[in-house]
Amino acid sequence: MSVQLPIYNSNELYSVNPQKIIALGLNYRDHIAESVSMKAKGITHDIPTEPILFSKTPNVLIPSGVSIVIPKFLKSYQFEQIRTDYEAELAFIMKDRCKNISEEEAYQHILGFTCMNDVSQRNFQTSDKSGWFRGKSLDTFGPIGPLLVLKEDLANPQNLRIICRLNGKIVQDSNTKHMIFSIPEIVAFISRNFTLEPGDIISTGTPSGVGTIKHGDMVEIEIEGIGILRNPVIEEDH
Repeated sequence: MSVQLPIYNSNELYSVNPQKIIALGLNYRDHIAESVSMKAKGITHDIPTEPILFSKTPNVLIPSGVSIVIPKFLKSYQFEQIRTDYEAELAFIMKDRCKNISEEEAYQHILGFTCMNDVSQRNFQTSDKSGWFRGKSLDTFGPIGPLLVLKEDLANPQNLRIICRLNGKIVQDSNTKHMIFSIPEIVAFISRNFTLEPGDIISTGTPSGVGTIKHGDMVEIEIEGIGILRNPVIEEDH
């Protein structure tokens, strides 16, 4: 799906068209413990010594207001419980092509910031021998928006309250200052490994409080200075 985000304080729209979506796992200390309890593959109580990266594919992207779809084929696996979770995250979009960026110059290469829901199919994430790829990249599993706030319009991306509401109830409540790896550290690390291209999306990890979504739910992710990303949840066979 083509996603266009209104640019904050502008009449323009930004067309979201990334070559890559790179996301961080376990970038908040309080999320590590709950990940261990969910028996996510390869996760221990240890604090990461460098960012843990995984990819999401562009087919996940949907804008605010469009439904997250839980696919009906999940029922064919006869899992004891089908678990698909919300994850509230701050994401940013790269401005230009860059490689081997220092922490000091990282912000120069960021276009702007937005909210992202790193929807995760936990059954696949904990059981697939190949890792997290499939559980993170099902269709509609990457809501993004509602706005793109340009870097110069966001005073301090490293000190923003981040909230997730499920059916109106706050289920995640943290601040981006609690990230283990800061935004400049993330950009520097990723750009050592991969050439970043204009439009690439980097999602910075989720705090504790993740939980399951089901048919009929409404998920809202609100980040201070950006706005509220709202997406209903439906099951494909309803």
